[in-house]
Amino acid sequence: MRKAHLTLTEDEHRYLTTLTSAGGLKARQFKRAMTLLLLAEGKPMTEVSKTLKFSYPRVIALRDNYLGNGLTCLEEKPRAGRPVMFDGTDRAKITALACSDAPQGYAKWSLRLLADRLVELEICPAISHTQVKQVLKKPTPAASEKDVVHRHAGFNFHRPHGADFVALQVAIQSALAGGLLR
Repeated sequence: MRKAHLTLTEDEHRYLTTLTSAGGLKARQFKRAMTLLLLAEGKPMTEVSKTLKFSYPRVIALRDNYLGNGLTCLEEKPRAGRPVMFDGTDRAKITALACSDAPQGYAKWSLRLLADRLVELEICPAISHTQVKQVLKKPTPAASEKDVVHRHAGFNFHRPHGADFVALQVAIQSALAGGLLR
């Protein structure tokens, strides 16, 4: 008989089995649940790590986490990261200030002038001109699929719906042959 690395209660086993068979889980949660089920069946940790493509230390850490915290080990913990500096309201205020008339003596707003004014008005405790640039920068919209020309083998150009641009190919080749394009 193999050694069980952990013991699941009947309710926990049923919950994990239902969870893994129902689908809709994130891949990480699925792998964690399967790890617990396989360890409870008595599979060796090396076999579990190879089967689920987890590192051996990760399997040990998950087992220890389960023994200490129960099934909460399946959940994602919040990850550390830089907090958001400007929420939607702050961004709207920055944009509104940039769209307003420039101060007296200036023809238009500069990024540094905007940054200084935002700090003066206490909209932001501190902001640099590069941060103002990032807030005001417009994302470029992606080209629509109907306007994209796809290139396939050779000089054949195809529209997404399949119509060839043979005329374009012939025109380019004749222009190259006639010396019009260099």
